[in-house]
Amino acid sequence: MWLVLAFLSALLLGFYDVAKKQALRENSVPVVLLLNTFFASLIFLPLIFSSLCGFEWFGATAFSIPVGSFSDHLQVMLKAVIVLSSWAFGYYGIKHLPITIVGPINATRPVMVLVGAMFIFGERLNALQWIGVVLALVSLFMLSRAGRKEGIDFRHNIWIVCVIVAALLGAASGLYDRYLMHHLQPLFVQGWYNIYQFALMFVVMLVLRLFGKGDATQVRWTWAIPLITILLTAADMAYFVALSDEEAMISIVSMIRRGSVVVSFACGAMLFRERNLRAKAIDLVLILIGMVFLYLGSR
Repeated sequence: MWLVLAFLSALLLGFYDVAKKQALRENSVPVVLLLNTFFASLIFLPLIFSSLCGFEWFGATAFSIPVGSFSDHLQVMLKAVIVLSSWAFGYYGIKHLPITIVGPINATRPVMVLVGAMFIFGERLNALQWIGVVLALVSLFMLSRAGRKEGIDFRHNIWIVCVIVAALLGAASGLYDRYLMHHLQPLFVQGWYNIYQFALMFVVMLVLRLFGKGDATQVRWTWAIPLITILLTAADMAYFVALSDEEAMISIVSMIRRGSVVVSFACGAMLFRERNLRAKAIDLVLILIGMVFLYLGSR
């Protein structure tokens, strides 16, 4: 079941990247981040309010969020800081780069998570899983090189650096999630870290409003903004529930989630008319084959 949820999360993440690219075309990064965290908080507020006030609206259902201890909330606050930092860097990168370039760089996260999972959780991959990992790495390397044909110098481009930093922070968040899912309920983590992210972004926007430029806080409404929240919330829910399964492997779940690059690539070609698609399509086939090997090796 955790594999099915991982693939569902990947599909939703692909559409999430597309909605994010669309929303950022006419808005600043802080504005989109604030609205994203605000709408996400609205989704979970009824669940949290019910828990804090002692109401039995959701009882012992899957939508019940425990109150949690002070220590639990500190751990979720740390996740909120890590995730929000990763989002900030990633949003700046995807705003200024083609989505068919950002996707492959983000897809290197499973490699970072794999190394961390081996050292921290003692996870090991079987032969089929290793074949899937190698195929994915080769394809991602080829995709990243395609950026040179579009005039993007990976060594001296600040937006490439932003995407790489976002990937590193995202990998750290993935490893931290595995730790959290051992002793915290998935909805507790997802609900409260969205609340804390909104609080952080609210403070950031106040500072920008008082001391920054006016265009950093101006909003040009697009339905892509709430769509970001809906898609990401659903993708994260599938992800957290998958990780809560005792048989789940963080290295495999993270690799499957990066299959979202296929969805974002297709939309980048059709909606954003990005270039150099023929060479990238071959690399995407390798990614798909790698995902199949990962699935077969995890059954």
